[in-house]
Amino acid sequence: MPYAVRRATTTDASFLVEMVCEAANWHPDRTRPKADLLADTAVMRYARGWKRPADDGVVAVDGSGEPIGACWYRVLPRDEPGDGFVATGVPELTLGVRPMWRAQGVGRALLEAACDLARDAGHQRVSLSVERANFAERLYRSAGFVVARSGPDADTMTRTLR
Repeated sequence: MPYAVRRATTTDASFLVEMVCEAANWHPDRTRPKADLLADTAVMRYARGWKRPADDGVVAVDGSGEPIGACWYRVLPRDEPGDGFVATGVPELTLGVRPMWRAQGVGRALLEAACDLARDAGHQRVSLSVERANFAERLYRSAGFVVARSGPDADTMTRTLR
């Protein structure tokens, strides 16, 4: 199934909200209703108000141009950190892919493209948070992310951008 990756724009805001919900509900046995996720400021901080000046990212689209996944970053302030916050000025990544497109290289392509954008913007590293049981953790490790901090169920990971 062919897909392409393009830069995210302000018109992708509602799709990024959808992908935040997809990322939050990665485990099929522990899904939360979308209304609950939309009301959760800790979840929505990653997409609400997209696109601020320091935000950037990419969207994957299928052969007909329909969005199928996204990876983007935000530079969150120290006084409102995300789960993957490591330091002021370090962008935090979010990655979401529609279930039917998983395990087909879409997530990896999005992740690499978003890291390229961050590097081109002058960032030295990026961070993210991932639950240890999440299959995406293997993707992040294979893409050069290392654990910077461990919590009870999740790790904060960073990748140095070369």
